[in-house]
Amino acid sequence: MEKKPYDLEERTTMFGSAIIRFVDRLPNTVAGRHMGGQLVRCGTAPAFHYGESQSAESPKDFIHKIRIAHKELKESRSNLRMLKGSGLLPATDEDMNWLLTEVEELIKIFGKILSTAKKNLDGPKPLKS
Repeated sequence: MEKKPYDLEERTTMFGSAIIRFVDRLPNTVAGRHMGGQLVRCGTAPAFHYGESQSAESPKDFIHKIRIAHKELKESRSNLRMLKGSGLLPATDEDMNWLLTEVEELIKIFGKILSTAKKNLDGPKPLKS
């Protein structure tokens, strides 16, 4: 099994690139074009939003950009799960299974970044006496 890169910008870029290659394999049907178009948009967006978050103008701006990336990853997961159930490609498709595993891991990573950033924004909790 290939080791996943630690650099989150590289990892989201690899995910988006894999999404593009995957979508090009979908059938040229109404459903294939619709699902593919949606998946290209939401599957490539996390890399762009993460990149933007690295130049955020404030902690709140950082949280906003990470939250959008997190939402796009969740949309990607829904799309991939729907595609898996649709039969447009075989359910045993290795690329689809890799994408589903990777999107789950990225959702967890971005969720943790989001919760940590929110906690840091709120500051330390006062001690109870």
